[in-house]
Amino acid sequence: MKSHFQKTLITAFFCLAFVSSFAQVKVYKNNSSYSSDVICNLKDNKVYKDNSSYQSDILCRIDDNKVYKGNSSYSSDILFTIRDGKVYRGSSSYTSDVVFTIKDGKLYKGNSSYSSDIFANKKGFKVYKNNSNYTSDVDFTLSDNVTIEQFVAIWYAVKYCW
Repeated sequence: MKSHFQKTLITAFFCLAFVSSFAQVKVYKNNSSYSSDVICNLKDNKVYKDNSSYQSDILCRIDDNKVYKGNSSYSSDILFTIRDGKVYRGSSSYTSDVVFTIKDGKLYKGNSSYSSDIFANKKGFKVYKNNSNYTSDVDFTLSDNVTIEQFVAIWYAVKYCW
């Protein structure tokens, strides 16, 4: 009996792992969830434009704590390095190279944590402009949860590639 339970549990685990490997996060413009409003999508730590999954449509990719331009793995193509909630330009870890800071779902300019420096905030699957939580201020909507590195890659795709 115990052996059958273990086999069932292992089978269920592998099925879940297999299905989750096909998991895809879609990013919609504003407050939409219509397929016609997909800006980009995240699959296998690569951000593709629109609903595409073609290699030629990769906008950026995530590897460890770095976001690379396109499908590159060259150090010269590192767009951002993420450490402890700080998003650094390129492969830098210097305080002067902090592009923005993410803390408690809020995005702050540079190395700041002042409320006057909030330029976006994330609540649930919605990303709002500034410190707003009004529906009219939704910048983009995610279809699922993402890691901080994935969020930074999506942010880049939405703000600089769309």
